[in-house]
Amino acid sequence: MEREAMEYDVVIVGGGPSGLSTAIRLMQLAQEKGQELTVCLVEKAAEVGGHILSGAVIEDRALAELFPDYKELGAPLNTPVVKDEVYFLTGEEKGIKTPNWMIPKPMHNDGNFIVSLGNVVRWLGEQAENLGVEIYPGFAAAEYIVEDGQIKGIITGDMGVSHDGEQTENYMPGMELRGKYTIFAEGCRGHLGKQLINEFKLDEGKDAQHYGIGIKELWDINPENHKEGLVIHGAGWPLSESNSTGGFFLYHTENNQVVVGLITDLSYSNPHVSPFDEFQRMKHHPVLKQHLEGGKRVSYGARAITKGGLNSLPKMTFPGGLIVGCDAGTLNFSKIKGTHTAMKSGMVAAEQVMAAIEGGRANDEITEFTAAFEASWAYEELHNSRNFGPAMHKFGTYLGGAFNYIHHNIFPIPVTLHDTTPDYATLKPAAESKKINYPKPDGVISFAKLDSVFIGNVNHAEDQPCHLRLKDASIPLEKNLPLYDEPAQRYCPAGVYEIVENEAGEQRFQINSQNCVHCKTCDIKDPAQNITWVTPEGAGGPNYPNM
Repeated sequence: MEREAMEYDVVIVGGGPSGLSTAIRLMQLAQEKGQELTVCLVEKAAEVGGHILSGAVIEDRALAELFPDYKELGAPLNTPVVKDEVYFLTGEEKGIKTPNWMIPKPMHNDGNFIVSLGNVVRWLGEQAENLGVEIYPGFAAAEYIVEDGQIKGIITGDMGVSHDGEQTENYMPGMELRGKYTIFAEGCRGHLGKQLINEFKLDEGKDAQHYGIGIKELWDINPENHKEGLVIHGAGWPLSESNSTGGFFLYHTENNQVVVGLITDLSYSNPHVSPFDEFQRMKHHPVLKQHLEGGKRVSYGARAITKGGLNSLPKMTFPGGLIVGCDAGTLNFSKIKGTHTAMKSGMVAAEQVMAAIEGGRANDEITEFTAAFEASWAYEELHNSRNFGPAMHKFGTYLGGAFNYIHHNIFPIPVTLHDTTPDYATLKPAAESKKINYPKPDGVISFAKLDSVFIGNVNHAEDQPCHLRLKDASIPLEKNLPLYDEPAQRYCPAGVYEIVENEAGEQRFQINSQNCVHCKTCDIKDPAQNITWVTPEGAGGPNYPNM
């Protein structure tokens, strides 16, 4: 069967904040100029917003630029932040509340909003469709089209392929979606973005990119415990016990609900660390438990975040397209926020793409984007916060926090710190690392991994090729197991990877790909860089409500 091909002015991969902002701004500009423009956006989730997972406290700066009347239009920013609290947890029962004056300025949330980013994205999707953007949810961009060294579009994934690669009776080949320009906005560690960065050497001269794994739960809580608008952040225990870094959050949103989560930096060195179990035991700390007691957990999810900042930000242009948002790494980790900067990167991209199309150009490199982005407030934010992550990695939570406090609250420190070690290269041998005995979940505050995956509404068609590809199938047992006690068993927050034994004591590396929540941690942290995440059949994965 031949592939059907469709032509557009612009093709956008990814229906998150940056992709939708790109699409919306393009159509706004086209309407302002009275110009016809065709824009297509593909999203691998079954619905726009279905794969979106974030804290989230957001700034409305980019949204207000995109839609000055967003409140009148019904954007779901319903919970303004009314109070900030920051804690350093010093042990299982102990913690120190940080005085407000000691909190680095970027972490203050005056004027910000607690939101479900998934619902914000659903609303953005509605606005995009109202403006004439063609949105195709349930279609994964499986590969990009390169012709004459230029990106010419993408090919969506084939449907109806069996686990052994054979075409079934339901087989349908993917479509070619061709455009004058293609914008990649897949979110953190986008599988096409990763290939583009390598193919066009976009990260040449940059620091290694750095990541965290964010794990989040949504709870219905006792109305007596609810304090709408309260934002709590913190660091320290339990990650500090393994000399790991990261931080937690707990936000009181609307409708007697809270969201609680932990971000574990993927630069950790102890292969026995399990980010999922660190999160589960952390919830028993009194600072957090007091908010959750008497409540009920209603949803769970996990997603990697790109947190290297400006020093790790790749070149964002190449012949035929751009890479924007968290696919590139525009998150401002000093604020623990990336929605506003991701949106702004997409809006700047739209303006430059529109100018190029008006000039009769197609599939060339829009080099003007770089200067335009560097002139934006988003770039200024990233530049001002360029040392935040490297300071935490180099000096640890306390000294790194002191460095950032001085830099942001007293005077800018005129240096640029670098962290050039990729996260996959930081693990120490298991034999040299302290084993961690995690407590069993109580089923009230803490829970088992597979029970958690169940309430994430994760679903994949069973008879399809495994989307977690091993370059060398021998490495998990022959290298990773003896050296690192195969860390995939622990860094995956969804129970995808297991070492199983048969009755004869023979071991096998098992991949439960149907559990995958598309967090991309395995693609990032595997010490042999042996696992490659590729898109499963469209509409597969989690379907997050209100996350």
